[in-house]
Amino acid sequence: MGSLHRVAIACGLSVLMVSAAHAENWQVAKNEDGIKVSLSEVKDSEYKAYQGVTTIKAPIAKVRGLQEDVAGACKWIHECKSQKLLKTEGDKSWTYTQFSTPWPVTPRDSILQVTTTVGADGTVTRTLKEVPKYLPEEKGFVRVSQVEGFWKMVPKGADQTEVTYQVHTEPGGSVPSWLANKFVVDAPFNTLKALKERAEKQ
Repeated sequence: MGSLHRVAIACGLSVLMVSAAHAENWQVAKNEDGIKVSLSEVKDSEYKAYQGVTTIKAPIAKVRGLQEDVAGACKWIHECKSQKLLKTEGDKSWTYTQFSTPWPVTPRDSILQVTTTVGADGTVTRTLKEVPKYLPEEKGFVRVSQVEGFWKMVPKGADQTEVTYQVHTEPGGSVPSWLANKFVVDAPFNTLKALKERAEKQ
């Protein structure tokens, strides 16, 4: 890989992280079980961005393996009903996910483009971008209109990994404020808690 290509990737990644976070005035919303969840207002959006951070007692290869098992990951992603890999091309992959929602809210589905980069220190970053037009809409689901975010896994010694899960979502359609406010806390907390429990199993 040429130096210019590396610089372009690094610059693109940093821009995406900034746009995904809109990281002004993060406020801690929950700090339990070694998982800290913070929220941030996002300009021109009714929905807050969320950031979950935890340290998992498992090597980064194991955490990354759980991330890249697309169908299996549905077992630990908050409110995931089903998930499948659509395509892989180089460092990019495309996934389709269906989410459960409480009545009377129509279930959501999402198509993500995931770009994986590995830093010199072994840090793995998986940037997430919604591509809602990648497939026709499914009957009975409202397509999520926008997702910007990332998973960042930083090795901490041989057997620990610091994980950051940061996302801003425009869920599409109508979502009651009580559900939106609950989701932005529950999604990162429950996802990281379930991932942590699975990764730390022998």
